[in-house]
Amino acid sequence: MKIGELAQKADVNIDTVRYYERQGLLPEPQRLRSGYRQYEVEDVSRLRFVRRAKALGFTLQEIRDLLELSSHQEKDMAGMKSAAMEKLADVEAKLAELTRIRDGLKMLVASCPGHCALEQCPILSALAEDPT
Repeated sequence: MKIGELAQKADVNIDTVRYYERQGLLPEPQRLRSGYRQYEVEDVSRLRFVRRAKALGFTLQEIRDLLELSSHQEKDMAGMKSAAMEKLADVEAKLAELTRIRDGLKMLVASCPGHCALEQCPILSALAEDPT
């Protein structure tokens, strides 16, 4: 199949197919005499895998690692679970950090009446405060 059909079936755009190909996430396709790329049916599944992994927050390098793990179907799934657990721990750490940031911002917003002179603004004072 040609690149447009592959992109449509995998629900990505053509530039994404080319990008993932350059990044080594898709194997180099064969070329027709006309120069057009000729993709295989398996490439649709691979692109969907990449797209879903990306949506779950995996980096391109992590996706490469997952693809490498998935290419050894005869092996145990422990490596795949370990990779997913690492990503989950990373996401939970980011959520904790975002929660801390949200709570700090809520406190700043609640402390500000939203009127009066800017020099009396508690948000500005808190941001300018020297922590030492």
